[in-house]
Amino acid sequence: MDYETLRLIWWLFLTVLLTGFAVMDGFDLGVAAQLLYVARDDQERRVTLNSIGPVWDGNQVWFILGGGAAFAAFPMLYAVAFSGFYAAMFLVLLTFIVRPVGFDFRSKLNATAWRHTWDRLLSGAAIAAALLFGVAVGNLFLGVPFSFDSELRMSYAGGLLDLIKPFPLLCGVASLAMLLMHGAAYLGIKTEGEVADRARRVLLAGSAVLVVALIVGGFWVSRMDGYMIQGTLDPNGPSNPLLKSVVQVRGAWLANYNAHGWMILAPVLAYLGAFIAAGSAVARNEITAFLGSALAVAGTIFTAGLALFPFLLPSSLNPSHSLTIWDASSSQHTLFIMVVAVAMFLPVVILYTSWVFRVLRGKVTTAYVGHNDHNLY
Repeated sequence: MDYETLRLIWWLFLTVLLTGFAVMDGFDLGVAAQLLYVARDDQERRVTLNSIGPVWDGNQVWFILGGGAAFAAFPMLYAVAFSGFYAAMFLVLLTFIVRPVGFDFRSKLNATAWRHTWDRLLSGAAIAAALLFGVAVGNLFLGVPFSFDSELRMSYAGGLLDLIKPFPLLCGVASLAMLLMHGAAYLGIKTEGEVADRARRVLLAGSAVLVVALIVGGFWVSRMDGYMIQGTLDPNGPSNPLLKSVVQVRGAWLANYNAHGWMILAPVLAYLGAFIAAGSAVARNEITAFLGSALAVAGTIFTAGLALFPFLLPSSLNPSHSLTIWDASSSQHTLFIMVVAVAMFLPVVILYTSWVFRVLRGKVTTAYVGHNDHNLY
């Protein structure tokens, strides 16, 4: 298998793993983010939390796999992203830490103030995480302020507040709306009564905001300066980001869609998925609503990934130092060994996850929580 094919496979793996994280852990975040709205008393909140309680930690396997893939397949991307986004990464990890602590400690005391405090922390952490993921993606389109010296030592010239700009904020809103929609679709399957009815309203609002944000974001991207490689770049060449020339051209982020018409399927699936989710929620077809929501999530992530391709992390300080899949990957031998490892272990992860959800199928009700008061969150 040649170097070019392996690099393409790993770009696809990375996109699929991030999509898996957004689909699987996304509904966990979405459920927690809307906790204060869909569940009004302690029993309803216990039902809501226990709908994701047995699966949220398993779903984070996709986040670990995505981070591991970035580390092993594109080490320069991992190094620059973690060094440059250090403060933002710390905030994301902080929101992830709040979740297990909140789940475990909330039910330790029966005091109302204690439980309300943890409810607010769980909901606030989920909202912050959803916004931060979107803001990070938005900054990829604007470029990140890093560059290399002649020895490939990276320097970063930004700070946490520099990430807060209008377009990344729009992406943050889109990310939050998307995960609220997805979490509400999951609650439609796992709950009943008032909680399910309120979740249905969240799904309708989230899908509407997502569609509007995608339309505005697409128009915005068509008017901004995108990145374009000048001349030819050998896809089988060495991993050195200093060996190419990159220019910024208005509307260049849409160049892949103009050159390859089939790529338009990604945004079409994002819109179609949102409409299917909303229409199925109105028709009270919960399974189809969840599948439509998952389709919208996958379509949205692939839309961004295909627009950026082959760029992984554009540089705003020196566009020619941007990281692409052709010059920021591990060696050919490393990529091949990891393909073999993924081919062996990814089916195991998928089968185990499918088995867990089959075992835990069915609705979580107030009666179920009441009968298992000491065993549940």
